[in-house]
Amino acid sequence: MDVHAPVEQIGSVKGEGAGVQMENLHSRNGSGDYVLSFEQRLGSLSKKRRQLIRPIQEHPREYVLLPIRDVARKLGTDPATVLRIVRGLGFSSFRDFKTYLHDLSIASATSLEGMRSHADADSRSHGLKALEQDIRNLHALRNTLDMKKVGALAKRIHEARRILVLGGDLAISLVHFLEYRLTGLGFAVSSAITPGHSTNAARHCRKNDLVFAISFRRGLRQTVEALQEARANGAYCVGITDTFISPIARFSDECFLVPVEAHLSNSYAAPMSFMNVLLTVCAHYRRARTLRILKKVDHEQRHGFRWYRE
Repeated sequence: MDVHAPVEQIGSVKGEGAGVQMENLHSRNGSGDYVLSFEQRLGSLSKKRRQLIRPIQEHPREYVLLPIRDVARKLGTDPATVLRIVRGLGFSSFRDFKTYLHDLSIASATSLEGMRSHADADSRSHGLKALEQDIRNLHALRNTLDMKKVGALAKRIHEARRILVLGGDLAISLVHFLEYRLTGLGFAVSSAITPGHSTNAARHCRKNDLVFAISFRRGLRQTVEALQEARANGAYCVGITDTFISPIARFSDECFLVPVEAHLSNSYAAPMSFMNVLLTVCAHYRRARTLRILKKVDHEQRHGFRWYRE
């Protein structure tokens, strides 16, 4: 079992797709509840047990595939103690803990680890494997995406006073894409991709505003903190990330989980596909409005000065 392989477990939306277990671990439903971080869970343990379990938090990949006896041996204790610690962390079973640990290992993965885990083929073979991974990511998205929730989000987009898209680093490409397409559909949308801009933009969010926060793995600090600020100010916040233990998932009103598994860094094939789905549903939600806008766009696309002519 490769910790990079089972992307189906994380390609879910609001708890859908990984079954009842995911729903129990990540119950949103507008209640504001969220999955506790590992650090918060450690607070319920004694100092001695926190020290004992700390290596798992720091190096989850070294433990995610091990049975409980091997975990206990590696930690220098016994299985019964490990099980008591697991329950003290809030998990009903060691199996639930391993599911959480799997996502923790994905969230903490680096590009270097991805390269090291795929070293048994020539470069062309690696290229084909990368393509196959993108296809698996898209299949995971197809099998888990809840279209009713996408439709509800399209309605929110149409009703929002204004829309803010947050993201940084590699996710800037996704931020610009979503902003550009929503602007083209006639919505009042802006983006923030730097720490200062994100903080200022989130500070001015209010009720009836809609905020998209896009960040994967552990979550970019500027995006997470701006998300928290916007939500505290009354905006409805939608997260786009790849794991339910991400702070983006924990602090959003609603979160869409989209796999980004790749041999090198993250792949945005599935997130781009998700955005295309959302934009398509949004365009057809009020079809007559969209057609009126596109009639104006049509003339510019046919005759506008920015297009090259022979």
